[in-house]
Amino acid sequence: MPKIASISTYNPPYALEQSNIEQLTKELFQDKIAQLDRLLKVFENGDIDTRYFCVPLEWHQKEHTFEERNNLYIELATKYSVEVIQSCLSNTSFLKDSLKPDEIDAIIFVSSTGISTPSIDARVMNHLPFSDRTKRIPIWGLGCAGGAAGVSRAFDYCKAHPKAKVLVVCVELCSLTFQPNDYSKSNLIGASLFADGAACVLVCGDEALLNTQKRVPSIIYTASKWMPDSENVMGWDIKNNGLHVVFSKSIPSIISSWLGPFIHEFMEEQQISVDQLKNFVAHPGGKKVLHAYEETLQLEENQTAISRDVLKKHGNMSSPTVLYVLEQFMLKDHQKDEMGLLVALGPGFCGEAVLLNWSD
Repeated sequence: MPKIASISTYNPPYALEQSNIEQLTKELFQDKIAQLDRLLKVFENGDIDTRYFCVPLEWHQKEHTFEERNNLYIELATKYSVEVIQSCLSNTSFLKDSLKPDEIDAIIFVSSTGISTPSIDARVMNHLPFSDRTKRIPIWGLGCAGGAAGVSRAFDYCKAHPKAKVLVVCVELCSLTFQPNDYSKSNLIGASLFADGAACVLVCGDEALLNTQKRVPSIIYTASKWMPDSENVMGWDIKNNGLHVVFSKSIPSIISSWLGPFIHEFMEEQQISVDQLKNFVAHPGGKKVLHAYEETLQLEENQTAISRDVLKKHGNMSSPTVLYVLEQFMLKDHQKDEMGLLVALGPGFCGEAVLLNWSD
């Protein structure tokens, strides 16, 4: 069973209060959207206090081309990746000895908020001394599901290569995608919810030479689920001026009706009951999404408390968010053979589940 040996997260430099973001949104959309004051209550009702952005709030008061936004994405995604990789490889909360970049066998880079060819991982390798034989596996377009999917693909790689050490790097700069001239409800909800962040996890195969400071989770197995003809549930509309968010109001009801059977089927395949899961590592897609998790999987609110706390302090950062939740679980002390489930949902419409065991 490959294990998650280390994890780190990185907060971009601009910490913004939700009330300040709401005020700017009101100024930008005033007289553009009917019943705006009523719709703006989504900012107050979303249980988000602060979010981190890669640009100051006033940056959004001016027009920016797709080219300008994307060039900034490439620059900052590279910078934040370097920061979070260095932190992960030297994180003494989990590793007894720091690792060097040239000890890494593969990098899985996950993002959906900008476009770069060559991908960001190639640019990162010009800043850190990785081996030039490092495998590069960029993943684009999975949105909020990307963090869980990256961990799943790292599991697959380490099953095939049990001596391997793999980095999963997730960077999203959602703030750069905000469209001040898009007066759709999806854009308004996105403005109230999405934020920027970066996370990195180190996944190692069974035969990798590595010592950890504390009990860390092993990955027992993973599962993926896709819903046919669901392209309009969430994702991007790509237009001349950039990425426009697609965010269906049906997401909570889809979770309630679709996620439960997927998770229960996965648990039955692994001969494990949902009742055995002590740690529920849920991507906090939003307040209603977390409530849908609780409803469909019959969870108590205390089981999603860490996810709620991450949402309150960071908002929804897309792919890295579930890894922010995982980091908080990994910092806690766990009993031997505590079970956990990491779950995230994203465009496709799709779900990713990762079954965890805090074993020796």
